[in-house]
Amino acid sequence: MIKILLIACVCLVGCYRVPDKIEPQLGCSIEQRYLERLPAPFKPLTLDERKEEWGKEYLIGVAFAKELDLYRAITAFKRSQILVSTEDFERQRELTYNILLCYYLGGKYEDVIDSFETSTLARSDTTFPAYHDLLILLYQSYDQVGAEQKAKQILDILSEAYPETGQRLSEADVLLHGNIEQLHTLAGTYPDKAYLEQIASCYCLHKKSVAKAQTLNGILPGAGYLYVGQTQSAITALLLNGAFITASYFFFKNGNIPAGVITTSFEAGWYFGGIYGAGEAAKLYNERLYENIACHTLQQESLYPVLRLRYAF
Repeated sequence: MIKILLIACVCLVGCYRVPDKIEPQLGCSIEQRYLERLPAPFKPLTLDERKEEWGKEYLIGVAFAKELDLYRAITAFKRSQILVSTEDFERQRELTYNILLCYYLGGKYEDVIDSFETSTLARSDTTFPAYHDLLILLYQSYDQVGAEQKAKQILDILSEAYPETGQRLSEADVLLHGNIEQLHTLAGTYPDKAYLEQIASCYCLHKKSVAKAQTLNGILPGAGYLYVGQTQSAITALLLNGAFITASYFFFKNGNIPAGVITTSFEAGWYFGGIYGAGEAAKLYNERLYENIACHTLQQESLYPVLRLRYAF
């Protein structure tokens, strides 16, 4: 009987299996001093341009952007774009790029894409001074909104035009998405980069098994949470399931079938919800573990896409 119950629990756990693939949230915040060290990609405004209304707005936008006051910077750049002559093609493109860069630094990836796809920058090539950085902006923006095919296309273009940057971003792509299998493969491809294998090995050594967490919680409610270190959740799950099981038992024993059915249905919800929740808890544990391991390396090796930019404002 016990074996049958255990098998049944395992089968039920399988129906509520949480994917074992992690989705880490790794990001890099940019400081004002970092942007100040980067040169501007475009030629400075002439004295005559500075006197014009669009030139004044341009300079205001640059000043706000350098302070990371991105909302005001975008507003100033857009005003400048309206005021500048439509025949001044180069300045128009520069302003559009500055707007894209502000959106990018502010994490507004959908706005980056929308602004790019409706602008003349879509026809840019290596003659555009900020072409290298434009590709980085587009690559990460498409990646962040889940447009994987377009992100790959941009990365291919980047790798062809700028091989070193393309290789570094390909490495960053694997690390940022937490693809452990690809990370092992990458470590074998670049044995000189010991940090790749160190990240993969450390993660595999300390990660929690999603399947084990769910199975344990199926056998004993709360055990899965205890396995991933969530003691409070484990105690809560055990007490709640115990209370509903006890109540159901006494209702059925005393012939109160309707009440027994209701409490049993509540218990089923808590039980199966606990199985799924334990799996999610293990997945979350693994994601935070990976983030703690990989974050320092991404920063130290300048692998975050934003740290590969060559220019600013």
